[in-house]
Amino acid sequence: MDGMMIGLIQTTVLYGATHRNHDKSIYEDLHKSAFESYSTEIGYVLKSITKTIKSLKKWMKPKRVKTPIYLRPTTSYIAYEPKGVILIIGPYNYPFQLILEPLIGAIAAGNTASIKPSEYASHTEQLLQTLINDHFEPSYLHVITGDHKITENLLENKFDHIFFTGSTRVGKLIYEQASKHLTPVTLELGGKSPTIVDQSANLKVAAKRIIFGKFINAGQTCIAPDYIYVHQTIAESFIKILSDTMHTMYNDLHQFGRIINDKHFDRLMNLIDADKVLQKPVIDAKMCLISPTIMKGVTWTDKVMQEEIFGPLLPVLIYDDIDTLIKLLKTKEKPLALYVFTNNKDIQHKVFSQLSFGGGAMNDTIMHVSNPCLPFGGVGQSGMGAYHYFASFEIFSHKKSYIKRCTWLYLPLVYPPYTKSKENIIKKILK
Repeated sequence: MDGMMIGLIQTTVLYGATHRNHDKSIYEDLHKSAFESYSTEIGYVLKSITKTIKSLKKWMKPKRVKTPIYLRPTTSYIAYEPKGVILIIGPYNYPFQLILEPLIGAIAAGNTASIKPSEYASHTEQLLQTLINDHFEPSYLHVITGDHKITENLLENKFDHIFFTGSTRVGKLIYEQASKHLTPVTLELGGKSPTIVDQSANLKVAAKRIIFGKFINAGQTCIAPDYIYVHQTIAESFIKILSDTMHTMYNDLHQFGRIINDKHFDRLMNLIDADKVLQKPVIDAKMCLISPTIMKGVTWTDKVMQEEIFGPLLPVLIYDDIDTLIKLLKTKEKPLALYVFTNNKDIQHKVFSQLSFGGGAMNDTIMHVSNPCLPFGGVGQSGMGAYHYFASFEIFSHKKSYIKRCTWLYLPLVYPPYTKSKENIIKKILK
């Protein structure tokens, strides 16, 4: 039944994609190009569905685990059962993918779900309402639309698991509400994800991969490089390469995304220091357009470093010693992602072993999220819990443990009456 429901979602997604309803809705909300819409939203979801359907039978089968010698002859098992009713609350930045990706896991685990898309991405919200409510019984899956007041009302109800993607501020409120019912939560949040570029890095490759990771979806990506720390010995040359690469990749702004709404456009405009902008950006308030913008000479006292940017602004800071930088980054909140560009294995080891973060990459940005075999999630202020592929099935399941013991062999050791000889035997076994 679970596989059939996932298959039905696959069919409806494919139908909509064929008729370009999905592309159109996402474009109207965020001005994503057809390539971005398919690769990061529609195609991403379809690939996840395909892999889940292929693996589901294996996942659902009870797993036999080892049994200690003192319990033999006994067999031990872990079975997965549905948690029940899931509430999925989605964000505006990837309004299609970040609803359906957790939903795939929830259905795979056998749950029902209430779904609350972001009202900011109103066209995709309506698409999801049609896509799901027209094809599923409301007792199985149902999309609920509306503003934050609707979300607040939903949270008054008891769910068996809440899955939220969005800001840390809202995540805290959801966690607080969930605690009233002791409801488990998965929080996929964000933070200021750092990128480090050292002297040994391939600067052209680093520039291209950082620009791509930062400015896809106009910077509205929770794992986008939030800022760069570049070694002082290569700072000027790297900033020049970074700027040239940015202009080559985003010379045509017709394919560049837009900020979701006026509120976030104004917030981002307030973070721009005109004295530190490498080149004056193209600004169109009516279209909510801010072109890719590099800022140099930035310090932690600047406005742009006081919050997660979540937009097309890329601050560049300077460091001169990796150990000092690591100590500094340890004083900051744990980010959702971290990236380091270096061919020095010692530095790779230092950064990845000494700093805590949700996930990351060496000599790349954001692409770790495209591997379904890697659980995706944050740590500390950047979130709790992880999902994708089997990890999604797992978080929406209860692991039910049990043993199956034989009746043909009776070992009186653990049963009263207790004797000194029994005590001596148990001391030898349990040590």
